[in-house]
Amino acid sequence: MFDLRDMQLLVALAQREHFARAAADCGISQPAFSGRIRNMEKDFGVPLVKRGNRFLGLTREGEVVLQWSRKMLADAEGLRQEVAALKGNLTGRLAIGAVPTALSFIAQVPAALRARHPDLTLEIISASSTAIRRGLEDFSLDAGLTYIDGEAEPGFRIQPLYDETYVLLSPPALAPRREGTVTWAEAAILPLCLLTRDMNNRRIIDAVFADVGAVPKPVMETNAFTAAFSQVASGAAATIAPVKLADSLPLVPGTVRLDLVEPQVRHRIGLVTAERDPAPPSLTALADVLEGLIRL
Repeated sequence: MFDLRDMQLLVALAQREHFARAAADCGISQPAFSGRIRNMEKDFGVPLVKRGNRFLGLTREGEVVLQWSRKMLADAEGLRQEVAALKGNLTGRLAIGAVPTALSFIAQVPAALRARHPDLTLEIISASSTAIRRGLEDFSLDAGLTYIDGEAEPGFRIQPLYDETYVLLSPPALAPRREGTVTWAEAAILPLCLLTRDMNNRRIIDAVFADVGAVPKPVMETNAFTAAFSQVASGAAATIAPVKLADSLPLVPGTVRLDLVEPQVRHRIGLVTAERDPAPPSLTALADVLEGLIRL
């Protein structure tokens, strides 16, 4: 019967979508890699991989085995962490997906986490809320910082962290005024650079504009706030940014910052994890660090 190593190989193949590259990642030869995958198929009595001149994806049965493999590997890693923690040395890797608006907040975590657990490796991935949910479901992510509304859905846990509020950042020549506030209706008539429509932040902004009867016409869309801030710096466009993100980045001198009102919009950001009992020690450590940060 297959073992955890076989599961690791299948997960690597699904990630890399290439036998040679997956084998290299796993530190074994391609023939040995392919042989172990074929042995898994013999054990299950069904093909797991669609084959041609190249990797063509997993079969329906392969997708099922992949999902269970990821879950079992995650549980095995949790067990290993639990034993390591009992010996006083929490080790391992923690993969966190964060919506772009939360990256400045999560950027505070690595140093705080290393101070408590120096051998715990952290990987932070910028992703949409949809991609974060998918990553939590297939265990390619351990946790997500994303938008939360109401109670946790079945199978998930949430830890509320902070409310996201918004400001207009504008070149002086485009700003309706130099200080104070600006209404959403006023912001809508400016040349704006906004996130792309697949991002939750953009959907939130579009919903507010719709509520006030405004129809903005963005001059540029991007999936990265750095590009939006560059447009502000060059004088080409204004942008709407979360307050925490605007606070964390150096802005070009003279950039006008106005609080957005009418309405004042708040959306909760939280830590989302898959329901797991017991929870891996690394997730408990992350939750503790985040709780400490929001108290600062």
